[in-house]
Amino acid sequence: MRVASFATILLAGAGLLAAKDSADVQRLTRAAEVFSEVMDTPDKGIPQGLLDKAHCVAVIPGMKKAAFIFGAKYGRGFVSCRASGRVGWGAPAAVRIEGGSFGLQIGGAETDVILLIMNERGVQRLLSSKFTLGGDASVAVGPVGREATAQTDAYMTAEILSWSRSRGVFAGLSLSGATLRQDLGSNRALYGRTLENREILQKDIKPPAAASGFLSTLNKYSSRKS
Repeated sequence: MRVASFATILLAGAGLLAAKDSADVQRLTRAAEVFSEVMDTPDKGIPQGLLDKAHCVAVIPGMKKAAFIFGAKYGRGFVSCRASGRVGWGAPAAVRIEGGSFGLQIGGAETDVILLIMNERGVQRLLSSKFTLGGDASVAVGPVGREATAQTDAYMTAEILSWSRSRGVFAGLSLSGATLRQDLGSNRALYGRTLENREILQKDIKPPAAASGFLSTLNKYSSRKS
């Protein structure tokens, strides 16, 4: 009786782990799809010049918003930084975005979020366990349009630029006050061991097989840093 009960517990635990793995893999796949869909939208994507200058890219697919004047945000996604030599992209690290906001649209919505980390100061923020956008790290609303000018002071000095897509509309997004933090549970599910984002983004960690589509997508649109 006890043996049967123990076996049942083991099977249940294995099922929960498999479901968790599946959810993380699906989220990574969706992140690649979101980035590809945004960049393939004529005249509405992220300016190529900014993407080519970015040190890292974070994609949070389906960030949830629930707002009635005051609101809350919550989303999970992945960030990848340029590989050594500025050619190609390194293994992705899992992130979570959380925080309240003022002035969000009334009603609930899901929004895809893309962040470009534009300089070494921004990269150092990513290497911490968590930081506040607009507080610890300067964040600016990103310009829309593949040929949009990227030479204003705001774009040249901001550590992070942010965009969103909701109901098919792609636009810059203010995330000031939100917190970006590492997601150790998702890292463990993807890599089979506990890894902090600092380790994944700084060291030559082999990307999991599930990340191949995400990294291929990033390389398709910007394989080399300018």
